[in-house]
Amino acid sequence: MKTTKYILLALTLLGLTASCMDSDWSAPAEETGVKSYGNKYIQATNLKTIAELKALYSSEINNNGLRVVKEAMQIRGIVTGNDEGGNIYNTLYIQDATGAIAVSVAQGGLYGPFAVGQAVLVELQGLYVGGYGKQPQIGTSYTNPNREDATPQVGRMSRYQWQEHYRLLSKDDALMDGINVTPTELTGDMGNLNIAQHCGLLVKLKGVVLSEADGKAVFAPDDGSVPLTSNCANRSINGLKNVVLRTSTYANFAKSTLPTGRVNITAVASRYNDTWQLLMRTERDIEAAE
Repeated sequence: MKTTKYILLALTLLGLTASCMDSDWSAPAEETGVKSYGNKYIQATNLKTIAELKALYSSEINNNGLRVVKEAMQIRGIVTGNDEGGNIYNTLYIQDATGAIAVSVAQGGLYGPFAVGQAVLVELQGLYVGGYGKQPQIGTSYTNPNREDATPQVGRMSRYQWQEHYRLLSKDDALMDGINVTPTELTGDMGNLNIAQHCGLLVKLKGVVLSEADGKAVFAPDDGSVPLTSNCANRSINGLKNVVLRTSTYANFAKSTLPTGRVNITAVASRYNDTWQLLMRTERDIEAAE
């Protein structure tokens, strides 16, 4: 009798195993790659360029305020900045042929689905657009609970909210026609750029010298040897006013030695009020100039 029971049990388990193997959960998803992330149902019904979006919300951006997007509205562009090197925190920079903007997301590891060069479509309805230090940003409304006089500002949306607001695109998607982002090359200074129009742009500043580079100084020391603001060190560049190379003490290259001599710096040219803040993505973004 026991033998019979064991045989029946084995046959039952075998049947269950076969059933599981045939079920959908164990099979590869039908949609992989770009369709595995975000909200695949987002459509470009009211597409705006980044320049148009910034113009619509110029008052909020210039006054460090914010306003919710109430109607269906989308932008699309290419990711130019992420957290791969630990220097850009909880933020993506997206650029199209007209300009760039920051997207604030409370999520680490953004460089996984949002590698530099990844195309993305963003649905703005329900999100907020505003400015922090006049840097245009997309996010949510945040009020500092530790300050009685705090006013709402653009803050980081949750990863779950962000998940509902983007769709990854392939580079050959029709929506990406005419958008092929490369760094804007600048020789010696930032003089050819307008800080309001071009902030957030990916640039390559060529043939400059870092003022503090003496063969010993590092990008972002945390030993008190240099002043820090929000755990970041600002390094100056010879001959340039209102331009700093800004590095977080949490960046992977924070303790790397500043290169001496003339260098080329590829960076996201963000702004804080009237100062350009160059944000390297990884240590690969700096090289000796020819």
